[in-house]
Amino acid sequence: MVNADNPDRRLSAGHLIVAQLEREGVRRVYGVPGESYLDVLDGLHDSTITTVVARHEGGAGFMALAEGRLTGLPGVAMVTRGPGAANAFIAVHTAHQDATPLILFVGLIPVADRGREAFQEFDVFGWFGSTAKKVVVLDDPSAAARVVSESIQTARSGRPGPVVIGLPEDVLTHSVGTTHTSEPLAVPRPRAAESELKELVGRLERARRPLVVVGGEGWTAQSGQELVRWAAEHSVPVVADFRAYDAVPHELDGGNAFAGSLGYGRSSRTAGLLDEADLTLFLGAARTDVLSDGYTRGLDSETVLVLPGEALGHAGRVDQFVSADAPAFALDLATAPVSVHADAGYWFAAARAAYTRSRTAAPAPDPGGSYVDMTAVMGVLQEELAPDTVITYGAGNHALWPARHLPHRSPASLVAPRNGAMGMGIPAAVAASLVFPGREVVSVAGDGCFLMNGQELATARGYGATFIALVVDNGCYATIREHQEGTYPGRPSGTQLTNPDFAAWARAHGAHGETVTSTADFREAFRRARASALPAVLHLLQDPEVRAPGG
Repeated sequence: MVNADNPDRRLSAGHLIVAQLEREGVRRVYGVPGESYLDVLDGLHDSTITTVVARHEGGAGFMALAEGRLTGLPGVAMVTRGPGAANAFIAVHTAHQDATPLILFVGLIPVADRGREAFQEFDVFGWFGSTAKKVVVLDDPSAAARVVSESIQTARSGRPGPVVIGLPEDVLTHSVGTTHTSEPLAVPRPRAAESELKELVGRLERARRPLVVVGGEGWTAQSGQELVRWAAEHSVPVVADFRAYDAVPHELDGGNAFAGSLGYGRSSRTAGLLDEADLTLFLGAARTDVLSDGYTRGLDSETVLVLPGEALGHAGRVDQFVSADAPAFALDLATAPVSVHADAGYWFAAARAAYTRSRTAAPAPDPGGSYVDMTAVMGVLQEELAPDTVITYGAGNHALWPARHLPHRSPASLVAPRNGAMGMGIPAAVAASLVFPGREVVSVAGDGCFLMNGQELATARGYGATFIALVVDNGCYATIREHQEGTYPGRPSGTQLTNPDFAAWARAHGAHGETVTSTADFREAFRRARASALPAVLHLLQDPEVRAPGG
């Protein structure tokens, strides 16, 4: 442990950074080493913080983002200047659009070398200024602890997001004298005024087809459960924003109101709820393009928006805006007496029935041949997975099946990029296993998505992370192929893939690997992967003509 509070110990700025991270409760940093921040790496040598060495900066950034999504404390990534920072940029963009807390430390050239086109020089403000919540360069070594503490507060406050901290190589080695770490800063969680809640109750009582849309970060078991119980009692269906499906439990004894998920992969009936609702309450989410099918649904309905910060990306009508922490607001709402309109009961029952039909994983007729039916696979997983299983995936049509069919019963059980970044699923699975070593982790990956960061399987082996990756192999970038077929039918171009034997590739990393060519063989293959107690890859061969679940 770095002892920053020993008055007889003189610290470098790099060591003080580590000491402040310890005090903030950081348990892991993810990174690829670089000569630009050697002093920080030296401080980590004796630290209580585990340094997880990734194989690519994009993988390190996604691991840190997953940690932030699962814990609420910003995940921390460390990369070097120039190329390293470029590789990590994808995680910063994802954290920005996903509203996830993230700290990215970037080693920089020495101060005296600035503006001279030095080796790997770049403008950290120019690169990250339009994407991060804040970009700061540590030019004053004595400010190291303060800068770290303020950055963590910024990343967590209001609408969460990424903060980038530039670390000039020479500044890190400067002695900061006899100094102390900073007291971690409180993160404000605004609560709604009683008058604001009373106004919303009046709107709910006048509505015949009320709808709640949940999203964002910070949901707890209590806030999610209390909201869906209240909603079930008052005949208000609850739907989730794109890839925020774990905000509330999908299944709950004693009454549940969950009615499906919006965005890519949604059922047509769930999307239709936005058009039919006469009052829409957004809790932690805004009416963005993905949620509203490209700004086409629900724009004119009476709208109440509850967000802790600015309504970034919200489109359409807003009748009441409440600046408040959404999960806390949900708890307040759950205690509010509401007399619902009689018509709401029919609306609620229809929404719930449609959701039940859409999530049923009924397999398609077996056409024979060497392909696996992904809908049937989801049916097996519904039966096999523990209630608190963490699901991860990146971007692509493979993600449509778990989004539609796999229920979430607890918070912090989904890590997937809301900005559509490919390559996140495997790094996220590594981080999820390290954050929750007692929970099962399953990653659903496309063949294209998997190989963007599949090398992090080696990181999993190195740090004892275990998960099961289902690699859906259809030999193409299926999402783009689907767009091509709609716009340029019969003219596929630039979307084909030549794939390796993914199972053999996994075994070469010391992981468990199997190829599954028949739907009937999947259950036992999954059980063998689970029993291996290793990171595992199940290579699933899919019919390239089947690109989405039905309905």
